[in-house]
Amino acid sequence: MVNKFVMVDGLDGSGKGVVVDALKEWAVKKGLEVLDLREYWKEADGFPNIDNYDVIISAEPTFTGWGKKVREELIRNGSSASPEEIAEAYAKDRMELYQKIIIPALNQDKFVFQERGVVTSLVYQPLQGLDLDFVMNLEGNTFCLDQPPDLLILTIVDPEVVMDRLDKRVKKDNAIFENLKFQKQIKFVYESDWLRGVFEDRGTKVVYLDTNPPLTVDDTKKTVLRVFEDFVQDSDLENIDEE
Repeated sequence: MVNKFVMVDGLDGSGKGVVVDALKEWAVKKGLEVLDLREYWKEADGFPNIDNYDVIISAEPTFTGWGKKVREELIRNGSSASPEEIAEAYAKDRMELYQKIIIPALNQDKFVFQERGVVTSLVYQPLQGLDLDFVMNLEGNTFCLDQPPDLLILTIVDPEVVMDRLDKRVKKDNAIFENLKFQKQIKFVYESDWLRGVFEDRGTKVVYLDTNPPLTVDDTKKTVLRVFEDFVQDSDLENIDEE
């Protein structure tokens, strides 16, 4: 059976979108029908019907409901939201995403390629002063940890490179996390044996993907496709080609 749930996480500006886009391009070349929720939410709200698609591209936080509130209000610079409020909103958002999209998609044997997930909360929120047990025991987080990805790709990059990339972005997120001190802190956690163990203990294959210069976008895409195709079973990929 193909391992179909791939999650990509890492520092801000570390190339997560590039990795997910590479997986999307792979699916398109295979002739699979792709629903990219990142694009869908630019024009619509809520959660669409997924029945007619082979591949779902998702992201956290979402761009609807709780996710929209997180992005546009709670994590903006100047927000008065407490760390507890932010953590709870993230957990509620992912719970809804999983119940309405992720779990139904996997039950229908679809591929799911997701940018960010519960990993982000486990890394970011304790650094905002929250107890790790509080974060892990939020209902949405517990639920999602019980539905772990088959493959977790962690994009690794130096914090100084992150800040340079973020400075060059045309569209600024203005998020509270986008500063050098915080990025240095989360890099340590992303590369920790503890985080790796959280997911490996749940059966997830964890892979680290270096995106530091002089590696290019094309280099990243080629590497992630090698990682992905090595991970899924060759026989199942042949069956997809035949479809």
